Amino acid sequence: MATYLSPCSSSSTSSTPSSFKNETRQFNKVITMLREAHSSSRWVSQIRLRTPARKHFQLKSSNGHPLNAVSFNDAGSPVGKEQTEPQGKVFPISDSENVESKLSITVVGASGDLAKKKIFPALFALYYEDCLPENFVVFGYARTEMTDEELRNVISTTLTCRIDQRENCEGKMDQFLKRCFYHAGQYNSEEHFAELDRKLKEKEAGSKSNRLFYLSIPPNIFVDVVRCASVKASSANGWTRVIVEKPFGRDSESSAQLTKCLKHYLTEDQIFRIDHYLGKELVENLSVLRFSNLVFEPVWSRNYIRNVQLIFSEDFGTEGRGGYFDKYGIIRDIMQNHLLQILALFAMETPVSLDAEDIRNEKVKVIRSMRPLLLEDVVVGQYKGHIKGSKSYPAYIDDPTVPKDSRTPTFAAAALFIDNARWDGVPFLMKAGKALHTKRAEIRVQFRHVPGNLYKRNFGTDLDKATNELVLRVQPDEAIYLKINNKVPGLGMRLDRSDLNLLYRSRYPAETPDAYERLLLDAIEGERRLFIRSDELDAAWALFTPLLKQLDEKKIVPELYPYGSRGPVGPHYLAAKHNVRWGDLGDDD
Repeated sequence: MATYLSPCSSSSTSSTPSSFKNETRQFNKVITMLREAHSSSRWVSQIRLRTPARKHFQLKSSNGHPLNAVSFNDAGSPVGKEQTEPQGKVFPISDSENVESKLSITVVGASGDLAKKKIFPALFALYYEDCLPENFVVFGYARTEMTDEELRNVISTTLTCRIDQRENCEGKMDQFLKRCFYHAGQYNSEEHFAELDRKLKEKEAGSKSNRLFYLSIPPNIFVDVVRCASVKASSANGWTRVIVEKPFGRDSESSAQLTKCLKHYLTEDQIFRIDHYLGKELVENLSVLRFSNLVFEPVWSRNYIRNVQLIFSEDFGTEGRGGYFDKYGIIRDIMQNHLLQILALFAMETPVSLDAEDIRNEKVKVIRSMRPLLLEDVVVGQYKGHIKGSKSYPAYIDDPTVPKDSRTPTFAAAALFIDNARWDGVPFLMKAGKALHTKRAEIRVQFRHVPGNLYKRNFGTDLDKATNELVLRVQPDEAIYLKINNKVPGLGMRLDRSDLNLLYRSRYPAETPDAYERLLLDAIEGERRLFIRSDELDAAWALFTPLLKQLDEKKIVPELYPYGSRGPVGPHYLAAKHNVRWGDLGDDD
């Protein structure tokens, strides 16, 4: 067999074609006969076995379908584009579709903060709610030397029974920890991944094995891990999937190179590019609000909507992450992924169905329809030191891991436009920043003024106060509220602006699951709706890369703003330029 010298591997050793790409395909008998009759190596259809859920639950994935439903669209390829099929041997087709399987989850980078604070707690929450299959194990993999018991001690401090306080909490925690194991190894060592494979096989005990790898590691070692796992630790008789954390490159070129390298070892339908904001409850509810309520869909266009604002703010700075953040900045860290993904979900046309590919097709159309970003429609800022009372707040460049002459923006605002029939001329304003006065993430939809408003005299000259506004607050305190005008009780005619408010904590007292729980469950079930497809990623970088290059080439100096303030002044001029007033400036917000 010929060897492959991959430009995508940082290792000097050559590697054989990916065994990830030899992942088992479950065909029905008719398709098998067709394939044999035509002697073709191309797949005409595929059916995946889903991990069996506990029998007394009817679990549902994020598209609302039962988890034991069979997915007939698992290719993950763009519409109209030919998918490159995996090469290599095809595993024998099983005679039974009810073979007992075991799920093995490997958290690569298990000693890191993300794994300890988010991934292991999310896995425990799924186990606590009986959302994981009966037969599963969790392995941590990292360079740090650690025993199984030491790993259990580390992650036990972050596990909580936060969903409720049932008496069996401690018992469930102990049971979960007994399923957690650890293997120390280098990220670029095929030998160490082969040792991991042997441990996984011991736990799987000859069962049909499905393996999920969560890459909670820096992007510069993604490819090394995927290469080693593909050659030495992929499943021989079930599916293998890989969850990849952002950032997915720094620009179009680096992102395309990363995708090319990953696809050297993986097929598109094995790659789950995670954006945890897509798993948040209010983002999930966005399409429900729009497509299942007659009152909203008819007004969801340029005819009634004046502008849309996507606002993200954090009330803390980089705080120890300055070295990492300085390589990317707020545009790459927040706007190009989180906010753009929310915008695409907000603005997309009605999909054919709730199938993952139908939804992602519509999102891609929106992003590709967006007007190129102009430098004059963007404002960048950077927080400076500030003294408030007796407390002193550091500047971004005070971080010892950040260069003193850094021009990396910690704040950015932009005006974007979608050149299609539905949204022509409607400004979509984004702003995102660190070290601001509050923590918030929200979507604000400002509607047009009422034509010939009979009550405009009651509002004076500020017609903005007379317009309706729909607000979806993603965090904190999830809520949906609509600002309306009404009469104040009394003998006179005095108008007031009030909220029709759905506050989640009042309407739904049960605690909302964390976004990572939803996304992990979807990855296990093969539901891709909330994960980013490669052509989505290409379109997103195509939009932002020219702007990022201009900021670098022209050495644009960010506007300074005090730590804990509302940000720089520039965004207000940007909004005024497009006849918009930021909605988060009101006294009631």
